[in-house]
Amino acid sequence: MKKKTVYVCMSADILHAGHINILERASKLGNVVVGLMTDQAISYYKKIPFLNYYQREIVIRNLNMVQEVVPQNTMDYRPNLKNIKPNYVVHGDDWKNGVLKETRSQVIKEIKKWSGKLVEFPYTKNISSTNLKESFFNKNFLSFNSNRTSLLKRMIEAKKFVKVIEAHSPLAGLIVENAKVKKRSGDVDYDGMWSSSLTESLLRGKPDNQSVELSTRINAINEVMEITTKPMVFDADNGGRVEHLPFTIKSLERQGVSAIIIEDKIGLKKNSLFKDQKNAKQDNIKNFCKKLEVATKSRKSDDFLIIARIESFILGNGINDALKRANAYSKAGADGILIHSKIDTPKEIFKFSKIFRKSKFFKFLVAVPSSYSKTYEKDLARNGFNVVIYANHMLRASYLAMNQVAESILKNSRSSNIEKKISSIKDLLKYSL
Repeated sequence: MKKKTVYVCMSADILHAGHINILERASKLGNVVVGLMTDQAISYYKKIPFLNYYQREIVIRNLNMVQEVVPQNTMDYRPNLKNIKPNYVVHGDDWKNGVLKETRSQVIKEIKKWSGKLVEFPYTKNISSTNLKESFFNKNFLSFNSNRTSLLKRMIEAKKFVKVIEAHSPLAGLIVENAKVKKRSGDVDYDGMWSSSLTESLLRGKPDNQSVELSTRINAINEVMEITTKPMVFDADNGGRVEHLPFTIKSLERQGVSAIIIEDKIGLKKNSLFKDQKNAKQDNIKNFCKKLEVATKSRKSDDFLIIARIESFILGNGINDALKRANAYSKAGADGILIHSKIDTPKEIFKFSKIFRKSKFFKFLVAVPSSYSKTYEKDLARNGFNVVIYANHMLRASYLAMNQVAESILKNSRSSNIEKKISSIKDLLKYSL
């Protein structure tokens, strides 16, 4: 007599007793087919998994309770169910409410078409992959850091759009780590952090002209990375001397940083958002390609991303120059392209992306909407951008608030007038526990 087919969907990022329990019970009903959620599917409702799909597949495939593993590409079970037509779908009883409630209803309706049954076993309490990962991170920080480098690359591959925001201090990093907003589509949070050369300089009262030494910036990154889990993108300005790049790359990789962004300007740095750029110069394509080649050869892992920042629009050199550079930089080894603009609309970067997307040398695109801040993320994504970086907003918020507080106390000769407009001591103390 042919054994019946049992479908079990799971992410199985860190295999624990709850997974084993559900699979053992499912195997008593028939041959178990695991619908293993892809990185993309998982990213729709929680953080990118610690292990990638292929690593998780090897683990699940080698369990004696499992006969087959198939990818489940979305939260929707129905495509796999229509193809497999299992006699049973097995799940814990924890999805009757919450984000998976609608998915459960879809499953029941679908398997009813061939008289399939939903079997729900009691959820294994006091254990979850999320809690296990947090515990692992706290105890194995250095080991985690070596895997952390790959997170951004996997996010870009798995998600339609990646959100990164500046974190100029450990406290800013904690705020980014914990910021979350509920929307109809689910919880929304930031995917990564930006180490900005501008904010690192301003935080120390220094000009934004690479006056902060690399060692100082590396120490600052370490302080942020030590208490957070999200990937970090490093703003390297023009990368400095090409002979120094290998050391920079290796230092960043050692800290667990996921990407470096190098701009194609030369000489003493002048912030790109200044109107007057008459003394600023763009490197020639040959020299900058050499810099990119050195950077790519210096990295230990291909998961560490090299992103080229093109300043053609900033310097008034036009779209043809920008496209020529994008293709050349891509051929030289850049993993992504940041096309910069200082006008208040995304018109020129959208025109650039429309053409560059058709190139055989196309690489993922990064936007920094500091000047065109009215642009919605959905419009950036629709026009081919994969990553957005909010490059200086956390420090700008801090600067405004600190000025208001300082002036209020001077004006009123007491602090009570400003108390309702600032955080309570209680709110701050939660980060010291």
